[in-house]
Amino acid sequence: MAVTVLVPTALQKFTNNQATLECNGRNISELFDSLEQNCPGIKSRLCDEQGQPRRFLNLYVNSEDIRFLEGTATALKDGDEVSIVPAVAGG
Repeated sequence: MAVTVLVPTALQKFTNNQATLECNGRNISELFDSLEQNCPGIKSRLCDEQGQPRRFLNLYVNSEDIRFLEGTATALKDGDEVSIVPAVAGG
C-alpha cells in the first residue's frame, strides 16, 4: 500500500532533498518505520523515545490532524497523503 508523505524542507536532508516520498504502512507508527528504512536517521527527528510524534511536529492524514484521530494508530490506506508540518511559533 503506497502512502504519499510530504516532507518539510528542514527534514529533506534525510530524504536526498525530496519533498515527497512514497512509503508503506498500515498506520502512522508503521509509516515511521518505513520512513526510517528508506531515510536512515529521520525517525529520531519525528518521534521521541516512546515512538510518539515530537511536540513540535504536526502530522496530518488527508488534512486531518492525527491528534484528533487515533494518534500513531491512525489507519492508513492506499493513496493517503501524510503531511509532516513543523510547528511555528513567534512573538
